Amino acid sequence: MGKLIFNDDEVFDLEDNGSIKPCCEDAGVPFACEEGVCGTCVVEVTEGMENLSEFTQEEIDFLGEKDRERLACQCRLKSGTVKVEF
Repeated sequence: MGKLIFNDDEVFDLEDNGSIKPCCEDAGVPFACEEGVCGTCVVEVTEGMENLSEFTQEEIDFLGEKDRERLACQCRLKSGTVKVEF
């Protein structure tokens, strides 16, 4: 079981290898295409990037700051804790 923390105050529990998308939607992250091409759901990872899945090809093609940004529609929480801001 992992944890996804938004803006240091909203905490969501997630099954290992679970998509972060439902939690992001509940926290208010906007979504549009949900296929990784529009970039609407970009979140900034402030801690725990190593606990997220590998970058998808869509993220590699779209993102500029791969050390801090992820597309919420594309990534999964492997385990542990991840802190994000949007």
